[in-house]
Amino acid sequence: AHNCYCFHFISLVRGSEGLYMVNGPPHFTESTVFPRESGKNCKVYTFSKDGTLFAWGNGEKVNIINVTNKGLLHSFNLPKAVCLEFSPKNTVLATWQPYTTSKDGTAGIPNLQLYDVKTGTCLKSFIQKKMQNWCPSWSEDETLCARNVNNEVHFFENNNFNTIANKLHLQKINDFVLSPGPQPYKVAVYVPGSKGAPSFVRLYQYPNFAGPHAALANKSFFKADKVTMLWNKKATAVLVIASTEVDKTGASYYGEQTLHYIATNGESAVVQLPKNGPIYDVVWNSSSTEFCAVYGFMPAKATIFNLKCDPVFDFGTGPRNAAYYSPHGHILVLAGFGNLRGQMEVWDVKNYKLISKPVASDSTYFAWCPDGEHILTATCAPRLRVNNGYKIWHYTGSILHKYDVPSNAELWQVSWQPFLDGIFPAKTITYQAVPSEVPNEEPKVATAYRPPALRNKPITNSKLHEEEPPQNMKPQSGNDKPLSKTALKNQRKHEAKKAAKQEARSDKSPDLTPTPAPQSTPRSTISQSISGDPEIDKKIKNLKKKLKAIEQLKEQAATGKQLEKNQLEKIQKETALLQELEDLELGI
Repeated sequence: AHNCYCFHFISLVRGSEGLYMVNGPPHFTESTVFPRESGKNCKVYTFSKDGTLFAWGNGEKVNIINVTNKGLLHSFNLPKAVCLEFSPKNTVLATWQPYTTSKDGTAGIPNLQLYDVKTGTCLKSFIQKKMQNWCPSWSEDETLCARNVNNEVHFFENNNFNTIANKLHLQKINDFVLSPGPQPYKVAVYVPGSKGAPSFVRLYQYPNFAGPHAALANKSFFKADKVTMLWNKKATAVLVIASTEVDKTGASYYGEQTLHYIATNGESAVVQLPKNGPIYDVVWNSSSTEFCAVYGFMPAKATIFNLKCDPVFDFGTGPRNAAYYSPHGHILVLAGFGNLRGQMEVWDVKNYKLISKPVASDSTYFAWCPDGEHILTATCAPRLRVNNGYKIWHYTGSILHKYDVPSNAELWQVSWQPFLDGIFPAKTITYQAVPSEVPNEEPKVATAYRPPALRNKPITNSKLHEEEPPQNMKPQSGNDKPLSKTALKNQRKHEAKKAAKQEARSDKSPDLTPTPAPQSTPRSTISQSISGDPEIDKKIKNLKKKLKAIEQLKEQAATGKQLEKNQLEKIQKETALLQELEDLELGI
């Protein structure tokens, strides 16, 4: 029954050329469902959660259409609307316009409107001064709706906005997040620290807010000027990224970040990240049993952790600052956008195998298609005003469609039409790039700057950073006995020492820009450092060089060439050299 959806994807494009819909994959054509809204006045659009309704503001009115039968449902006179959002079951459209006060000092008029989608009537208007967190939060069944007002959270039930059904009042609630999924509903609240008291995040179950033991869990921290709270899909745990605006140690202009785990059963922990530096991104897998963090000074590390906050798989280091799980959670994309070059690594998460390594240069936007097969990347203004356009990829690295905006135009926004979970079944992962008619122009890799004096000399591959290869952290199955506690302790000590050594070494060559040094030659995985010690690596390199020379001499002798005395002596040293190399590689 759902197959009819397969190719009815719509991507939406908003820019200086207007607002329009594009059908595809597999064929990409402008949609006739929606006549192009030309002109530069379209400030905002949104789809409903199930993708059946579409609303947009064109600088005069906010219109709602039904995507399936192309019918215009309502038109509201809201010329200044800049934010729109549908409630989860399409009952309410929330709209926000910038708040203004009148010149004579009287209070401004309400600027947050809630419209009934069926009838088009305005259910309620509120004054909402800040654009940040402007939209009320609904539970998935819409029995609950909450908004932050004057440091409290106000709850409304069954979309009745004339009665506040409940209030959550703490010292000063700065932010809250309602849990996803079915009842019972939970809410995570953040209260910033003041006068020497720490900041804290608390979890409650609605409506049990009263009394000293009402909270399901509580976590306090001194280092937090702002927090990001992320519920997992099953609403069993929240990840909290706590950030300070300034790094007191002066190590980073990002401020300092820490990652905390808080479960609704009361457990909490600090997630130990084995590399110092900023936390760029943290994402839950839709399975709710694991999460991925991207962190540490460049080249950044990426690690998957389980619910015990133990590392399960380490992706090593690389030029990346973002992570995106596919809707089904079986593929993970690690990417370096913004000030990085747009390199993506597409991983099969079940087998921890790399599927593809496409490059989407200058991307400012990334989104998985609801089918879990396709990816959208785009370069949009105002973040970047040149080379605007978008690309649709298959996760195996093929570009299926590419649109470049004319040089005098800008692209502002592009997105997929959403679908509810479960409409698209997860497909078996393929490693073979799917065929495409669009040529994939890999961007030219810029070579590192070389001072004039070195330009004609051979390149010695001195790297600013040794990139670490990926490694599985799961205990290996098989006949290996689990390590005893002492052995584990020693192994950890050894690893910590090694990590400290590595940290110390990378600290000697400070990374001034967050962008990793461009590699002047393609890296072959074999020549990668194994020992982690530059001196030993140097010796290994020299030994390999000598052994290669011996190989060549032996070949010459085999063809009947008369060798010199010193050349014959070299050949006799082969066994000793091989032994030395083996010892060095084993770290003896």
